[in-house]
Amino acid sequence: MSTDVQENAPRIWVTTILFSVTFLMPITAVPAYGILVGYSLAHWVWFVVFLAFCGFSITAGYHRLWSHRAYDANPLVRAFFAFWGACALQNSILIWGSGHRRHHRHVDDNEKDPYSINRGFWFAHIGWMLRNYPSGDVDLSNAQDLQRDPIVMFQHKYYLPLVLFSNIGLPALLGWVLGDVIGTLLLVGVLRLVISHHVTFFINSLCHMWGNQPYTNTNTARDNFVLALVTYGEGYHNFHHYFQTDYRNGVRWWQFDPTKWLIASLSWVGLTSNLRRVPDFKIQEALVQMQFEKAQAQLKRIQLPNMDAWKETLEKEYQQFVETMTEWKQLRAEWYGQKRQALAEKKQELQEKWQRAAVRTRFKEMEYMLKMQRKRLHLLNVNFAAAV
Repeated sequence: MSTDVQENAPRIWVTTILFSVTFLMPITAVPAYGILVGYSLAHWVWFVVFLAFCGFSITAGYHRLWSHRAYDANPLVRAFFAFWGACALQNSILIWGSGHRRHHRHVDDNEKDPYSINRGFWFAHIGWMLRNYPSGDVDLSNAQDLQRDPIVMFQHKYYLPLVLFSNIGLPALLGWVLGDVIGTLLLVGVLRLVISHHVTFFINSLCHMWGNQPYTNTNTARDNFVLALVTYGEGYHNFHHYFQTDYRNGVRWWQFDPTKWLIASLSWVGLTSNLRRVPDFKIQEALVQMQFEKAQAQLKRIQLPNMDAWKETLEKEYQQFVETMTEWKQLRAEWYGQKRQALAEKKQELQEKWQRAAVRTRFKEMEYMLKMQRKRLHLLNVNFAAAV
């Protein structure tokens, strides 16, 4: 899409004024009031509470629950996320989820991705909401499941009253209890809203610009630990764009993903269920494939002694990778064939059959082989990089 088309798109004055006013107040009124009057500890505690409730309602609710159906949740949890998601003021679940699904389906396509990073940081971060671009037109054809959800549709129907109550009424009521309505509205209402907005917007902008791509380079999404710290774990965006139905973004145990921990914790008390996980073997496959692509790209750029030997080593590694993946697919097909055949059998018989099957052990062996191969490829890439 040309720059002229972008600039000539009709201005959306409601969002333009909203974002302008809410941004100006935290850099003027909020610090001024803090200097002249001051904020109490209770103000800051409620600021953090509101910020967390809104943030998790977007990441665990709007994003992983409704947009990607990565898990199921109890109606109480869904109602909680719907209310505080409205407080986050990022549109209704229905509109947000539909637009996000289009983003994944058409990522980086300037004509179809509502917030394509290829149109610049400003556009992806906030600009796409300030003008009526054709790429942002609402199309609910991809959200029929959301339209059958009574909680989603209740929030969509009463979105404006929920927004007004949660962003103005509730902070004002809290301020009355604390004895400082203005201070509470400024800190818990306005500052919290602006931070909540831009933390989410970072996922659309910086997470497509800054970081690494360990799983795929077919789109601009990046993994970034620093951004994960401020986006409730959403910073592992490269993984998410490749494995979008996984309830985790930070898939490794040491990766900071409090949204993942929240969803898992709720499952322990029966409030979430059917947590979807990508098989570890598929994750290893993506990592190894990217290591191969990196090694091949580096070999094209550099000249090493015994270049033919290096190429032969890489070719042997790739052949082993292909053989491992072929065997894995065959075993997978065999396992599903056994499972279908055993549907009529008793549960105990099926369990005993699976326990006796050598295929399970072989799956683990192949997963270990991929891990070891990934480490060998990493060492190859280190050697190639040192030769540059």
